[in-house]
Amino acid sequence: MTKKKKTIGILIIAAAVLLPLLIWTIWGNTALQLTEYTVQSRSIPASFDGFRIAHISDLHNTEMGDHNEKLLAMLRSAQPDIIAITGDIVDSRRTDLAVALEFVGGAVKIAPCYYVTGNHETGIGDAYDRLKAELSALGVVVLENHSVTLERGGETIRLLGVQDPEFEADHWKTFLDDVMDKNLAALSQEDGFQLLLSHRPEFMDMYVRYDIDLVLSGHAHGGQFRLPFLGGLYAPSQGFFPKYDAGLFEEENTKMIVSRGIGNSAFPLRFNNRPELVLITLTQ
Repeated sequence: MTKKKKTIGILIIAAAVLLPLLIWTIWGNTALQLTEYTVQSRSIPASFDGFRIAHISDLHNTEMGDHNEKLLAMLRSAQPDIIAITGDIVDSRRTDLAVALEFVGGAVKIAPCYYVTGNHETGIGDAYDRLKAELSALGVVVLENHSVTLERGGETIRLLGVQDPEFEADHWKTFLDDVMDKNLAALSQEDGFQLLLSHRPEFMDMYVRYDIDLVLSGHAHGGQFRLPFLGGLYAPSQGFFPKYDAGLFEEENTKMIVSRGIGNSAFPLRFNNRPELVLITLTQ
């Protein structure tokens, strides 16, 4: 075999391997997935048995289909009782409030929406005040370090929401810890089922300490690149091979579900890591 033929052969083999991988990667960044969990707890009131929570995180101004219709259609099919949005609905690098508000305008027609901020909302300056006002005008409950009571059949659960700690602190983790600790201490109570919306999963030890029953979180983007047998490669605030990258985690009496999110930010591609809408069903 001549050198030229050998080179051509290598190029053909490389193309045969890389082209399907490229197509699969591009498909995997747009193929929205519904991931379902059942959370069982004796603290869940009988009236909330079967209660369905749709969880959306890290939209980052992404559109799933024209005007986000793919995402909204999946939400409608899921038939949630409430929709929880756990931050980074916009992207501070390419902020487009219109995209975020158009999605939320559709979501509030499906179920009551509850929202907490992520770290990207801290980076959009005065635009956050407009975002908050517009969300409230649409009927979204913006939870900034306070809670609401959800009532069903004469029984209740508490829905807590913490604002991203970067609103009150700088990027040094010790100060973020202090802010989160202060805000959780003010929110947490001992009695009844407590559902917490918090953008950051890296504070799991704190959620456990305050005896939160269920935490919904995002921020990790599933580790961006998901490797077989190893999980996510890198997550903000956790670094390489993050412990809390995606899925259901349980420590003592606390369960935490970390969404892989929908959009991307600093790095524009995911690998082996489809965007997801999470649906949680509560049961006794």
